[in-house]
Amino acid sequence: MTTRHDTAASPVKGGAAPGRPPGTGASAEADHKRRAKLSRRWQRDMRWSPYAFVSPFFLLFLAFGLFPLIYTGWASLHTVELTAPTDMKWTGFDNYTRIFDDEFFWNAAKNTLWIGIISTVPQLLMAMGLAHILNYKLRGSTFYRVVMLAPYATSIAAASLVFVLLFGRDYGMINWALDLVGLDKIDWQNGSWASKFAVSTIVIWRWTGYNALIYLAAMQAIPQDLYESAALDGASRWRQFIHVTLPSLRPTILFTVVVSTIGASQVFGEPLLFDANKGASGGSQHQFQTLGLYLYEQGWVNQHLGRASAIAWAMFLILIVIGIINAVISRRLRASS
Repeated sequence: MTTRHDTAASPVKGGAAPGRPPGTGASAEADHKRRAKLSRRWQRDMRWSPYAFVSPFFLLFLAFGLFPLIYTGWASLHTVELTAPTDMKWTGFDNYTRIFDDEFFWNAAKNTLWIGIISTVPQLLMAMGLAHILNYKLRGSTFYRVVMLAPYATSIAAASLVFVLLFGRDYGMINWALDLVGLDKIDWQNGSWASKFAVSTIVIWRWTGYNALIYLAAMQAIPQDLYESAALDGASRWRQFIHVTLPSLRPTILFTVVVSTIGASQVFGEPLLFDANKGASGGSQHQFQTLGLYLYEQGWVNQHLGRASAIAWAMFLILIVIGIINAVISRRLRASS
């Protein structure tokens, strides 16, 4: 019996070449280039995509923020009228020096200051009290929060017209209530302090709920351990509020004070619509004309765009000073804490 031994055939000279392993040669080089191209594209995407996402904000800011700011600064150095906005005559700082001798500007600045004080202080105190009440577990707390935010979402025009009816001299509900308790009627629109108080009530009504929600969010971020420790030490609710809540809310209180101050310096719609003549004079004796109204009167009623631009930049400088004061106080608070 013979045994068969299978042996591999020797390669034939000139036969087919052995197959190339995958991923080698020309295909490997093309695949490497494709991967390198994708890698570079991915790197560019990761590098420039964030700028593309935020570019709409900067484009809108350049168009509606920076350009008007620069243009009004340039116009404030010229004499230019609304009827011929391209016809500018260089006057330097005459529009600014004229402000210092303008009694109507200082009257508007004084009115703005008093309206800001009358509206900001009660507004923030009421907002703090409402936030403290809502910080407890109440039924329907979400409903109360929506109700407090409703005045902020209401149109300024609608709210101001309603308050004009409430503060009417002859048929207003406020004077009707005063007459019930035996007090004389008040001419809210023509009185000096009465008109400032009436305009301030519109601001208070509109912004109290907004600030209350800010305080409420800050209160809910305070650790409960602090209240539990204070309760164990025998502190009452009032002492907990004074010694725990208020110190923890100092940055938030400072923020609301600064924002409310900036908003008060730009009050415009409320006094404009509260005027019986619906003009920019702020009453017959300019008794509640604010800086915003005075700017509007100079630019769009008297058509002095150069002077109005100078007033706008003066208001801008006032806001810068407020911001610097805010930064200094914030830094000292952080250092003390």
